[in-house]
Amino acid sequence: MYTPAGLPMLFQIGEKVVYPNHGVATIENISIRSFGTQAERFYLLRLMCSSLTVMVPFSHVDEIGLRKVTRNGQLAKMLDFLACGKCKCPGDWKDRFKENSEKMRVGDMFQVAEVLKSLLLLQNVKPLSFREKKMLDRARHMLITELSTSRGIPEASAIDMLQRALAKAALALPLAL
Repeated sequence: MYTPAGLPMLFQIGEKVVYPNHGVATIENISIRSFGTQAERFYLLRLMCSSLTVMVPFSHVDEIGLRKVTRNGQLAKMLDFLACGKCKCPGDWKDRFKENSEKMRVGDMFQVAEVLKSLLLLQNVKPLSFREKKMLDRARHMLITELSTSRGIPEASAIDMLQRALAKAALALPLAL
């Protein structure tokens, strides 16, 4: 399906999508805004984590990284990674934070899982900084909501699935901040 401006319409009203660095959102509306002589179509998203609304121009969907909620096969691979996958953790705080911030910004579920697991491993060695604790909490929330939304299960069941996967790696999902 294409819009009048010729840009593909990737999502429909009511569809659940993943907005990088924030998690699952619902497409609430599709609208047109004029800027001078230019008209631009926008998706109006409502973020599940905060109920905030965000407008995403059709022309920036790829650049922002807005994507469909991950399907079951990919979720199983992510849970396997949490259970037995290897991840590296740069020793320098600045390098680690920069790398993890980029993974969260991209919003790929596997990269978010890497951030979660690497911070959990690091937490076993030394206390996390305040900013890393916040990032760990955001990664936790993003994985829980995407797993819950994709599988159509309550968040408590998604938490249990993540706990079981992490337990196999001798890790535990932290409580929400």
